[in-house]
Amino acid sequence: MVDLSNLTKDGKALFLAYDQGMEHGPSDFNDENVDPNDILAIATSGYFTGVIFQKGTAEKYYSNNNFEQHLPLILKLNGKTNLVNGEDPYSPQICSVSEAIEIGAAAVGYTIYVGSSHEPEMFKEFSLIEKEAHDKNIPVIGWMYIRGSGAKGKSIKELTAYGARLGLEMGADIVKIKYPGDEKSLRWAVESAGRTKVVVSGGEKKDEETLLKTVKICMDAGAIGMAVGRNIWQNKDPLGIAEKIKQIIWP
Repeated sequence: MVDLSNLTKDGKALFLAYDQGMEHGPSDFNDENVDPNDILAIATSGYFTGVIFQKGTAEKYYSNNNFEQHLPLILKLNGKTNLVNGEDPYSPQICSVSEAIEIGAAAVGYTIYVGSSHEPEMFKEFSLIEKEAHDKNIPVIGWMYIRGSGAKGKSIKELTAYGARLGLEMGADIVKIKYPGDEKSLRWAVESAGRTKVVVSGGEKKDEETLLKTVKICMDAGAIGMAVGRNIWQNKDPLGIAEKIKQIIWP
């Protein structure tokens, strides 16, 4: 198995996600958090075990500032806009494992839309990424998101466990999934992932009480941590909320 110690602390993780600019455009940002330097200032605060960037942001902000020693980079290798979404999304690969390593990545990530009619293309790309990354001892994180015509009318709770299991079957070291709505369903997803570790997405901005309650549920259900973006850097006190999340993950 690939060593995950560089991405975790005591086996747990808190990733600061900042890959939303590609799919959402600048709509999530304000004058402060639109600047990746401000995100890196948050990420290097000591609360996070990794930061998630797309290729261009990492090249221009991360790799030029010698962050590798104290802030592991997780580089997303695929991406799309939300302008041509449709019922069956596909997020093509836009960066190679070799490029990611040159930029300084400690791990690579790839989104699979579970239920999309484009699963075959995504499976093929992911399998090649997984082989090259593991040949170079680089962890692979699978964003397993339920979306597409194949998921229509089916239980999101059941499909979340399916997505987690898919990550195990395809060789992901960590899967990033969305909270399915209750602890029992999430616990089953974690069990379904087997030895593949699970982190849960923070998702859209929510009130602080709801966020912290969700983090507690996720940890109780067996996830190793969270990948949180907007709920931190859209907060009026990013370091304050990061501290509260950290205290739940590492009590």
